[in-house]
Amino acid sequence: MAISHTRMPTYFISHGGGPWPWIPDMRREFARLEESFKRLPGELPSKPTAVLMISGHWETRDAFAVMHAARPAMVYDYHNFPPHTYEVTYPAPGAPALAERVRDLIEAAGLPSRLDETRGYDHGTFVPMAVLWPEADMPLFQVSMRSSYSPAEHIALGRALAPLREEGVLILGSGLSYHNLRAFGPKAKVPSTKFDTWLNEALQLPGAERIKALENWESAPSARQAHAEEDHLVPLFAAIGAAEGEPATRVYHEEGIFGGVTASSWRFG
Repeated sequence: MAISHTRMPTYFISHGGGPWPWIPDMRREFARLEESFKRLPGELPSKPTAVLMISGHWETRDAFAVMHAARPAMVYDYHNFPPHTYEVTYPAPGAPALAERVRDLIEAAGLPSRLDETRGYDHGTFVPMAVLWPEADMPLFQVSMRSSYSPAEHIALGRALAPLREEGVLILGSGLSYHNLRAFGPKAKVPSTKFDTWLNEALQLPGAERIKALENWESAPSARQAHAEEDHLVPLFAAIGAAEGEPATRVYHEEGIFGGVTASSWRFG
């Protein structure tokens, strides 16, 4: 007999900078973000059966790739941090059987998909998970973005993944609501605030209006100042697609990180 689970919400989380939980000064800077991560498991109807992460740090060109390894490796995709941060491990098990189901769901939606045997956990995944589930006992796998960054295609990806929510799978989009590597610090204050304000308002719109606003996000105030490249925004589209029409709740909001950035995270459903 199949086990019944209450439907999981989905999330878009701003994941902070680099390996911040393992660097004391950075961890203090992201204390409020850490608090929001620690609250998240208590916001869920039950313990997830697995976590599916769409990270702003993994993109593929040909198809949506689905992590298939039983024991994924680590990907230290950050630079100029202390040596010990390149020895961090997050030994969560993968979810190969679920990955195969996800590949089939994506293909059934008319989108290209393939399994990936070698990809490991990038820091957009293992950093928040190390705070969310420090025991590393939660089955965890990733689905890539496609490098087209198409809002419509990634919303469609989310729609394809939506049935997993009924099976206890927690879908997390991991990025940043502001991500312009050339414009952190004080000069980020105005554009990040303008874009974050617009984004929060757009996410409160009803169903079709919300989708339309996100598909046309480039017309938002300071859009291209906030996301010169939108790799850290695209995971939001998948999280929305998987919870289409469901209410958005801002679960984290902070001004002044990275020397001037306003950033937020949201729950859907």
